[in-house]
This record gives sequence, structure tokens and C-alpha cells, in this order.
Amino acid sequence: MKETKYSICGMCSVRCPIAVQVENNQPVWIEGNSNDGGMGTSLCAKGSAAFSQRLDKQRPMNPMLRVGDRGAGEWREVSWDEAFDFITKKLNTIIAEHGGRAIMLSDRGGPFNDLRKAFVKALGSPNYINHDCTCGRNVHHASMSVYGLGRKDFAYDYENARHIVLFGRNLTESLRVKEVKSFLKGIKNGARVTYVDPRASVTAAKATRYWQNRPGTDYALLLGIANCVVNNGYYDREFADRYITGLAEFSSFLAPYTPAWAEAETGIPAAEIEAFCRELNEDRPRVIIHPGWMLARYRDSFYASRLIHILNALMGSIEQPGGLFYPKGCKDAGRKGLRSLGADMPGVKEERADGCGSRYPMWDKGAGMLQTAYDAIESGEPYPVKAYFIHRHNPMIALPDPEAQRRIFDKLDLIVAVDVYFSESAWYADVILPESTFLERASILRTEKGLKPGFGRRQQCVPPLNNTRAGWEIYSELARRLGKGEYFPYRSIEEIWEYQLQDTGVAVADFDAKGFVKLSKEAIWYDRGDLKFGTDSGKIEIVNAKWEAAGIASLPPYVSPEPPPAGSFRLLYGRCGYQAHGQHQNNPTLSQLLDENHLWIHSTAAGRLGIKDGDRVEVAANGTRGTIRARVTDLIHPEAVFMLHGFGTDVPVKKRSCGKGLADHIFMKGKLKEWDRAGGGLNLCESFVTVSRAVEPKEH
Repeated sequence: MKETKYSICGMCSVRCPIAVQVENNQPVWIEGNSNDGGMGTSLCAKGSAAFSQRLDKQRPMNPMLRVGDRGAGEWREVSWDEAFDFITKKLNTIIAEHGGRAIMLSDRGGPFNDLRKAFVKALGSPNYINHDCTCGRNVHHASMSVYGLGRKDFAYDYENARHIVLFGRNLTESLRVKEVKSFLKGIKNGARVTYVDPRASVTAAKATRYWQNRPGTDYALLLGIANCVVNNGYYDREFADRYITGLAEFSSFLAPYTPAWAEAETGIPAAEIEAFCRELNEDRPRVIIHPGWMLARYRDSFYASRLIHILNALMGSIEQPGGLFYPKGCKDAGRKGLRSLGADMPGVKEERADGCGSRYPMWDKGAGMLQTAYDAIESGEPYPVKAYFIHRHNPMIALPDPEAQRRIFDKLDLIVAVDVYFSESAWYADVILPESTFLERASILRTEKGLKPGFGRRQQCVPPLNNTRAGWEIYSELARRLGKGEYFPYRSIEEIWEYQLQDTGVAVADFDAKGFVKLSKEAIWYDRGDLKFGTDSGKIEIVNAKWEAAGIASLPPYVSPEPPPAGSFRLLYGRCGYQAHGQHQNNPTLSQLLDENHLWIHSTAAGRLGIKDGDRVEVAANGTRGTIRARVTDLIHPEAVFMLHGFGTDVPVKKRSCGKGLADHIFMKGKLKEWDRAGGGLNLCESFVTVSRAVEPKEH
């Protein structure tokens, strides 16, 4: 007999609500959870590949201990007891010599990270870090500097928008199913879409206007737009008078940055910029200018995002249907939230190793910054970091310069990878603890913010096929063996759920009907006449005195991007809808859809180099070389080349993907030390490469 189990996908960091049909303890069908109206039964290719992930034999199926040199691929399968004993012995030695602060954990963040935060807190460490230095830290800190609120403190009502503006936010490929469906409804309802990107993605094909700007000039284009908006009064004066400070200083700052100036810098005609601004004036306040999701790109990406936040405020789009809205939480519904698993633990007073909140006083301590944590590992300052847990995170390919990363990792006494797959980072670890696939594991409950806030549950749908465990089992057992059992007494996931729900008035059984629980039947909107912001003034601050006192200017003069050296191209990267944060690489289904990546190169540049579509080309930079097939197209700016991220793995047990395609991050030597000094995001689009025809091997 078939049974439907509601759960939460785990193929990427979006974590969509799903419905899984199970028969005889085997999954037979998966689709979106239609109880969620925004989701329906839709599911992307990644989620649809979940069954093949579970059946895949080219992934760790037992705990593994390294027996050779790090990275050599010499492993011994062991029992869970032996793996736990090995880790416990190592950690006890490290803690005895350096204290609990010498332990660090990184993951991909998200709604289930409270478990892992509690684990490091129980050990006396402040060093939980997520992946965001390679994703949204610039956006987050830009938002903090303008609103005093983080990037996730705003959401977007695409369905009811009149104009959607996207600076490289590739909604239809770097996708969230519910967001894409809302975006497409907005287009159907007549919304204009302006898409800005040196490369024409699939999202560009949905746009009413596509601007192919010169790489690295987003900030310049936004300055030209802001100049036109402010000088012509194309903004909501009532909203600005009530909520925005620093507008006079902003107007003076913008004086030299005219649309004509922006044209010379970006390649976008001034007349088009002016026409666009007139459209914004017609369409406001139902205007969404997306501040960016992954903006670890250029040296000034923080300021590009900051200017977008300011423009959204000028449009009067805040807490506005068809604009931006505050995702509401439990308190807004008059209810208490989930209890944190670390709530009953003593606080950790140690300084963070990465300097967030101390050396970098304005940076959010919640997510940390991995590249500055690397500095601590390398230097031993402010104190030694000697153990590193890597949970479903792959910094070896997410961050630049793998050679430099390996040198840093070699200063660690213990590296533990908890993952479903053999990632490049796991391959360099001392211990691999295999986590069950998301179909085979339950997770802690999550808070689901929105206009109708509530809670969501991932439940175990089917038993594990292999000797794998859920994350909550792994960290609870390690905590007990390290003498922290009083903080991790849980013997079942139900006990964790009951602990989380103790103050909410919600029972575990309440999730059975739909997979989630809503705390409000009606959408909750704040009074636009009484909006609250988290800045010292309680208003939207174009000039933030506190950030300026910390050395972060609010309105710095524009600096033109470094042009590519003669014969070189700026290297850009991205992803498509089949990619799942590294988990696509060797998936039996997804690897067939996306076997290898290609190098996009403009037709003019290709012609100059004698390169034809499909030719194998050599990409080189700083002594590093690799080959890849060329895609010759006009859909990429002539100054740039582009490749999909996440290819070129050298992990031999991933037989479907090993050696296929080319990795972008290997060409980013030295870039661990180059990052946006205002926002903290890495400069992942500030590398240059040469391209030439490769010598094809002769057939014998």
C-alpha cells in the first residue's frame, strides 16, 4: 500500500517542501508538496534526482578513516564506534591543549543549522561559520548598513510587481521553485523585467530589457540610475521624508555620476538608462530591484548591493504588495518560536577566530567569514584553530586557490567531513562520516517565515540503504562521548522535536496532515505608517555613521574595474538549473543531463583567436592550465569568458564526473586574500585568463 510522506528536499540549499510516495519501504514517487499553494506539485530536476542519489554506490557508505597522506585517497572503512572513538580522542587532546575554541565547523547554513551551532557551543567554541563569504555576505552587510536588517529580513512579491530588476540574479537557473513560479506569474500579469548581466542567462530570455554591461561595472550603472532618479524626482517623496536620512548628501555625491558618465563606463546608452528610470517612476511602488543573492563577485559588490537597497527605499517599495515585504515570524503571529537546542547551554565568551564582531566590528557574528578563519588557522592568531568539521560544505571548490587551502588545512590536527558524497574537501579529510540522504533522514524542525509564518518538518521517508546516519544522530553521539551528554540527551528525533516545540502550543502530530504548521490564517502586513528599522536612528540610513566610524564609507567614489590585460579575459562563472551545490557532479541522473561544462567566449574574440564553436581550448593563468570545449556566442561580453562552476573534480571514486570539464577556482590563485573589505565577500570575478586553441590528441 502506498503512503504519502511530507518532508523537505535536501538536494540544494533551497530545501523545498515535498511529498514522497512510499511503498514497501521504498520511494516510488516524489513531487512538490501541494499543500503549499506557492509550490504546488512542481519540483526541479535536482529534487527529481533524489532517488538516483539514494541508489548511487559511488558515495561513502560506511565511516572512513584516512590511512595515507591527506588527499592520497587511501582509506579504511570502519565501524561508527571506531570513527567516534578516533574523533573523540583527537578532540580531547586538542581541547586539553588549546581549549574548545580551537574547534571550528562550517556548513551551508540554512534552517537546520541550529543543531550544529549547538554542538560547537557545547564544546565551548564560538567558531560556527557558514558558506556565505562565497555567496551573500556582501548583500547581507549592505542591508545591515542601510536598514539595520539582514538580507533575509526582506522577501519579494514578484507576482504582483510591475517592474522586476535583476542585476545578475539568475532566478530561473539558480532557482527556488516557489520564487520562479511567482516570477513567471508576475510576467504573465504584465510585469516588466530588466535583466543586467555580462552573460545572457535563461533569465535574460524572460526579460523585456536585457543590458549586457561591461563586467565589474554594476556599481557604475547603479550610480547613473540613482543620479537620474534623484535629480528628476522619480521617487516616493512621502516615504523618503518619513523614513530616509542622508538624501541631501546622497544627491551631492551623485552629481558627477550622470547617465552619460555611466554610458562611458558600462556601455549602456544614456538614453536607455533615462528611459528605464522613467519606467521606474511609472511603476513604483510595485518595483523590485533585487539586491543580489550570490554577490561574492567584484571589489565593490557591497556598494552595488547597498545602492540597490537605497533605490528600493526610494521607490517606496518596502512592505508593499508588488514590492519588498518583511517575512513575518512567530512573534508577529502572537506565538512563541522554536526553542534553540543551545538555549540551555552556557554562553561562549571567547572572541571568534575569524574576527567577526571584534577585528571586523560591523560584521555579523552569526555566519562568520571563512577566509578570515583561514588566516587564524594559518597564523595561530588570535589563537590556534586545530580541528575543523566540514558539514555538507565543499570549501575546496567553493573558495579560490585549492593549493593554498591545502597548505592551510595541513596546519590542522583533525579534519572531519560529514557528507552524503565524496566532496573534494571530504577527500582531504581525516575522517568521513557518511550522512544519510535526505529521503533517509529526519532533521530538526525549521521556522518558516513569510506573510503566513509557521514551522516545517523534514521526516525520514525510507530507511537508509547503507551504514549511514542522520546529522542529529552524529552530533548527539559525539557530544555524549565528549562529556556533553547533558546538552544532547536525545535518543530520537521526536525527542528533539518535542524540545523545540515546548513553548509553541504546537504538537508533533500537527505536522502529519500537511508537513508544516501555519501560525496565521491571514497574511500579516505591517502598518506602512509605522515601519521599524534596526539602525541607530530607526530609519533607513543612506549615510551610516556607525559603519563610517568603523572605517566603512557609506558613499565611496567609484573606481573603474581593472581592464583585462592584453590578450586576457575576465573569468566569470555561474550555474544552471541542474546544478545542486556540488551534489550534481556525480549524481547518476544529473551527470547525464550535464556531463561537462563549456567556456563561453564572444564570437569576435573567438574569431580573432581562430576558435570555432565546439573546439577544445586551453585556459591559462598564473602557471595553471586546463582544457575545455568552447561555446562561441554573442551572449557573453567581449571582455569576459564564462564557465559553469563545480566541474573538473579530481576525486577518482566519482567515476562519472572525475576529470570532466574544467574548474574555475583553480585559476584564482591568491584570491583567498582578496575580498571586499566593506562587505567581506570574496572577489570571485576578479581573475583573468588567456584562451587559445588546444592541440587535439591524435587518434591512433
